[in-house]
Amino acid sequence: MVDAGRQRTSAHRPESDAELREFRRQTLPLYNENALKLGVFGMNCSGGMAISTAESTLRIEWDHQLELAQLADRLGLEAYIPIARWKGAGGKINYLGENFEPMTFAAAIAASTKEIMTFATVHAPVVSPIAAAKMITTIDHISGGRAGLNVVMGWLTREFDMFGLTQRDHQARYAFGSEWLEIVDRLWNETAEFDFAGEHFTLKNAESAPKPIQPRPVVLNAGSSPTGAEWAARHADFNFASYASPEAGTKYVADIKRLAREKYERDIGVLTYAFVICRDTEAEARRDLERVVEMADVEGAANWMSALGLQSASFSEDTLKGEFARYFVAGGGAARVVGTPEQVAAQLQEMSGTGLDGVMLGFLNYKEELADFGEKVMPLLREAGLRK
Repeated sequence: MVDAGRQRTSAHRPESDAELREFRRQTLPLYNENALKLGVFGMNCSGGMAISTAESTLRIEWDHQLELAQLADRLGLEAYIPIARWKGAGGKINYLGENFEPMTFAAAIAASTKEIMTFATVHAPVVSPIAAAKMITTIDHISGGRAGLNVVMGWLTREFDMFGLTQRDHQARYAFGSEWLEIVDRLWNETAEFDFAGEHFTLKNAESAPKPIQPRPVVLNAGSSPTGAEWAARHADFNFASYASPEAGTKYVADIKRLAREKYERDIGVLTYAFVICRDTEAEARRDLERVVEMADVEGAANWMSALGLQSASFSEDTLKGEFARYFVAGGGAARVVGTPEQVAAQLQEMSGTGLDGVMLGFLNYKEELADFGEKVMPLLREAGLRK
């Protein structure tokens, strides 16, 4: 599949909806036949998914990151999703304070892997849509048509201050994002120069060549507020969501897929993320979870929870209290999948039962635990019919 993909150019782009579906099925891992897609998430920033002083082998060093990406590729995972951060959360470990910029990171990963889909996370207010369109196109050609764009409207005011940008209110961010993505889409698809006059952008003679290999590189968006979910249903190919229970997840997935289909006549997939602690015994797994929690970076976690709850509108204030707050450090708001290989596989199967298309994974010790996951959990997922 990959050798053929690397030979493709934008001249081979499919035109009809049927050709597009077949192109994606053959070329893009997130459209393969696996009922439960898997990926790695958040690996490019210090702390990963643990806001804790618990010892971790995760390193923001290129050799370490390359080995992790190539391991995920060999295991047959579908997606590799770095996050975009410019400033840490403070506290003892300055959570996420060391980070690799995701556009250049994704390009390097794309050049160093064979099958896995490589996403680049972009804060739309920080990067010009003209530059972003060109960057993602470049990654798409590097990868032979495996690039993805994770577009974020931007929500950390402390980071915006670094750039001298003014934070928009929640509704206005998505209006800005609609114009931004419209420009990107047009640059990916239109051959003639065009002008653009909107509320947020005024462009003259905009153009971009070559075009991506994909007719439209896959767009991921994590909006889960009512406004964010509406935007994702209208514009994104996959929504990246989190929720508090399987029941809530089942409703959320059904609602956003129905919204996309009925209001916008399009299909959308839904992904979530999980912090995985898989050990040979349940007692070992629970012990390591408690160690992460007990060694919490309390200040950093409070800062991060505030950002998620108050600035992104991804969580309500009531959610960020009590037991949820205590365990927030283990996953940073992600689902926690904890136990033996059999228990982990069963929990992932339950998550798949909500209608999700895939789960992006994070670990305390990414490289070692991903290898263990591949050896002990993935065979169980195949036995359950979730993976080929």
